[in-house]
Amino acid sequence: MKVERVKYVIWAADWKRALRFYRELFGAEVVKESEVMSEVSVCGATIGIHGGGEGKRTWTGLSFQVPDVIVGAKEVVAAGGQLTREPQPEGNEPPHLAMCVDPEGNEFMLTRKRGG
Repeated sequence: MKVERVKYVIWAADWKRALRFYRELFGAEVVKESEVMSEVSVCGATIGIHGGGEGKRTWTGLSFQVPDVIVGAKEVVAAGGQLTREPQPEGNEPPHLAMCVDPEGNEFMLTRKRGG
């Protein structure tokens, strides 16, 4: 089988709000926009945002690596998201993980590269 492209799809009750969240927070480039399905590109990855979601809390498996998880977590909240696990101190290293939720209930992680 020849795979032409890989896209990860999330659901949104308010797809316009979701599109705005990912565009503003992650600098996502809007690749396609329609009333049913929109696509954004974040750091070369395609995320489809499909309307018709119920807004229920759903684990997506999405992880966004950022230079500073503490700063990133604050930006998630400022953009209208929530934190389900705030960045935690980790001995002599800065926090490497924050668990987040977008305004549509889609859960994702912010991570920081660890070690060398």
